[in-house]
Parts: sequence; C-alpha cells; structure tokens
Amino acid sequence: MHRDDRTASGSAGISPERVAETEEIIDRVTQWAAGRHDVVGLLLAGSCARNAARPDSDIDLVLLTADESRYSDHAWTDELALGKLVRTRSWGPIGERRFATASGLEVELNIGSPDWALTNPVDPGTRRVVTDGARPLHDPDAVLAALIQACRS
Repeated sequence: MHRDDRTASGSAGISPERVAETEEIIDRVTQWAAGRHDVVGLLLAGSCARNAARPDSDIDLVLLTADESRYSDHAWTDELALGKLVRTRSWGPIGERRFATASGLEVELNIGSPDWALTNPVDPGTRRVVTDGARPLHDPDAVLAALIQACRS
C-alpha cells in the first residue's frame, strides 16, 4: 500500500506520531494475518478506511477466519502487541476484541467466519460496515473484494 492510500496520512488534526502509530499497527496486523493459513481476509473499516480519521478515531479491523476456535482464548493477542484488552463483545456473527495501546489509541479487531462476507444476500449489518468505509488489507481469494462490489450495487 502506498502512503497516499493509507489511513490517517491525509487527515487534518492528527499528530504525525498518531499517524505513524496507526500505520505501524495496520502494517503489523496485515503481515500477521497474511502469515496465517486460517485467515481468509482482513478488512480495514470506518474512518481510517475512508481517510477521514480524527484524533479520537480508533482502528476498525475485521478478520475473517476459517477457524474461529483459534481465537476463543486470548493467547494469540500477544503476537500482535496491540496493548491492553479493554472489551469483548458479540455483534452477532462477529466477535469484537477492543485493545488500547499505551498512547491511548484503540484498536477494534472483529473476528468472524467467512460467512460474514456472503453476498447473496449481504447481511444488513455487514453492508453498514462496508458502506461506511472499507479497504481490504489481506484478501487472497478476493472474498472481500466481492463483498465490497456487492455493497456498491
């Protein structure tokens, strides 16, 4: 990804340090996801994906995995070093894990099965996430690309 295509690089009011931290976290999670055989897709969503992040914005990620049970405990979170786990919540087919870094940046990592990205029909909640801003970060089988295209139709 080129710097111009990034999350917060063009957003006004965000410190260079926050931009750098955001980009580093996104890069780290993307590389981690690409190295896992169970990961079907990683999507950046929300204001970061729209290049409209504000100083108080979080990083919203959706991780689709063929093996959700691998993420039922929190042992894997140490590999990502996203900070302190501050909240877990279920959003139907997606399970949220929210982390806070030492600087206060929050990272929302939502984990679900590839069924979250089904396109016939697209789930209304999934459509809201995608139409609010979505950018595939890891999409080896173009599952997320197909979802984004279906939401544009």
